[in-house]
Amino acid sequence: MAKRLADDVGFLLSRASGQVLKATNVALAAHGLRARQYAVLALACEAPDGSSQRHLAGVLGLDPSQVVQLVDELVAAGLVERRVAEADRRTRLVVATAEGRRVGEAAGADADAAAEAPLVLLSEGERDVLRDALTRIWTATG
Repeated sequence: MAKRLADDVGFLLSRASGQVLKATNVALAAHGLRARQYAVLALACEAPDGSSQRHLAGVLGLDPSQVVQLVDELVAAGLVERRVAEADRRTRLVVATAEGRRVGEAAGADADAAAEAPLVLLSEGERDVLRDALTRIWTATG
């Protein structure tokens, strides 16, 4: 690898992310999901009362129109449903179905294992440091 690229943190993050994403998508395919769909489903599973599509877009760093498409796909698969928010009838909440919770749990275990595979070169402590550093960057710029 060229020295310039080896020193480029953005390039290295992108390449590492690509490796993790590829492994994760392979694992999620067995559940009929891709990484972005799984992320929406996981967030819906974490919020028993549902999450607004706007909130999902903000957390995932996606355009709201992308989230609408992802939710449409998950609704068609029977994994989530849209409900009207009681506090604001204009807001639609994305809520995991019972099947969505089941698939989300199984897919999550497989996705976690797949995401760890490219990181086997790092010790557990190094993975913790990496996770903490990336979390700080994400939450500071989120």
